Amino acid sequence: MSVWEAVVGQDKVVEELRQATTRPEAMTHAWLITGPPGSGRSVAARAFAAALQCAEGGCGECQACRAVLNGSHPDVLDTATKKVVIAIDDVREWVTLVARTPSQGRWRVIIVEDADRMLERTGNVLLKALEEPPSHTVWILSAPRPRDVLVTIRSRCRQVALRTPAVSAVTRLLIERDGANPEAARFAALAAQSHIGIARRLVRDPTAVARRRQVLEIPRAASSVAHAVAAAGELDAVAKAEAGAVVQEREGAERERLLSQLGEGGGRKVSTFARARLKEFDEESAKRARRSQADMLDQALIDLLAFYRDVLVVQLTAQVEMINAMDAELVTEQARRSTSRQTMIRLDAIEQARRRLAANVAPALALEAMAVVLAKPELALELGS
Repeated sequence: MSVWEAVVGQDKVVEELRQATTRPEAMTHAWLITGPPGSGRSVAARAFAAALQCAEGGCGECQACRAVLNGSHPDVLDTATKKVVIAIDDVREWVTLVARTPSQGRWRVIIVEDADRMLERTGNVLLKALEEPPSHTVWILSAPRPRDVLVTIRSRCRQVALRTPAVSAVTRLLIERDGANPEAARFAALAAQSHIGIARRLVRDPTAVARRRQVLEIPRAASSVAHAVAAAGELDAVAKAEAGAVVQEREGAERERLLSQLGEGGGRKVSTFARARLKEFDEESAKRARRSQADMLDQALIDLLAFYRDVLVVQLTAQVEMINAMDAELVTEQARRSTSRQTMIRLDAIEQARRRLAANVAPALALEAMAVVLAKPELALELGS
């Protein structure tokens, strides 16, 4: 199976990247892959890296392709980060790495996911490498939108833009690659709004489905302010607990390795130097947990937006497919109990909560303010919203 088959619903981009692997005049040393969340930026980047190392342009079967896709190729570095910003020291390491000739492959490839998390002074370090790249080096950067990346960086990259894949394409992927039954696959593709990663979690992880069900209980709870605030508070608590658990699971072993490297642990007294390193590590872990919590809450609010979008569809009798078709009864009930103007106010309140979370407002406060408007949209009208 070709590596390109994993890049769902992006025929134009696949053809452009494929041409670059076979025609020298179509190749360049720096690429910027952009696209909305769930469009498959990281998948496209890895497929491109595999195709560059493959003698057949991405056959998907050779050792080079398999090594790139499973993250073990010595000449391909995937720099996916969970940090709030990309550290300048990390970029310096990448720049040093690309100066070396490939040890096995045809290229030295550096994949920089979340290139939008790069501060200006960090970007300046990368800029020098982009301006005078070794002939054997390929940089593959990715970000949601071109404008999210420093202008000095994006101006030196060839840009390719992914789009949100069609529901049918995501449904087919879930059936063929995840073994989902057609009904579950279509439900997941619709509920995820074609976000491939979320759709795959919905068909593979029962807790993801349960979490989404909890989100859809908020409109039902919005019959009173007290119930709406309680439901929003529970959502915040669950997101915080899950984010902490995810980070702990991922980084608990890493913390133990750090202790071992520092010669600590096992009942021995922790030195001052080790305490400083551990404090730095724990602070970074806390930042990642907060970001993970914010990401989970944002996805919950996106699900909530989709619900009220469906409510508005029913109220306006628009001829478009529901995202929450399997919850049509709940959607219809909400549409009957409210007006389209109230629904628009509720949609605005959810978007406002997303903006507040992005601006680092305390999640509990942002969600509580949203919940009040969901329960009593007339309050927003009285305030002139």
